[in-house]
Amino acid sequence: MDHYYSQPMNNKDKPSPNHDIIMKSRKKIEITGVKHVESFDHEEFLLETVMGFLAIKGSHLKMQNLNVEQGIVVIEGKIFEMSYLDDHDGENSKGFFSKLFK
Repeated sequence: MDHYYSQPMNNKDKPSPNHDIIMKSRKKIEITGVKHVESFDHEEFLLETVMGFLAIKGSHLKMQNLNVEQGIVVIEGKIFEMSYLDDHDGENSKGFFSKLFK
């Protein structure tokens, strides 16, 4: 399973970005390694990270900070759940939305 956490080199000058999640008291979460913010509202954020799609669910969620160049997102609110939506078992033939609406 550690092969998912290795950092392959895209080219020799630039390593892949890290993907870290820091949560403080279930009220604030800082996520690095974000490639794209797919969608968000006050109850759910859907982020594409360097390690797959990440869904964050809660209430009164709001984006406090977004740094696209560094791939950092900071979200505030009451956080109930975080889950990765992609399947690392080789089931790549299914589309993203088919996994989301199982």
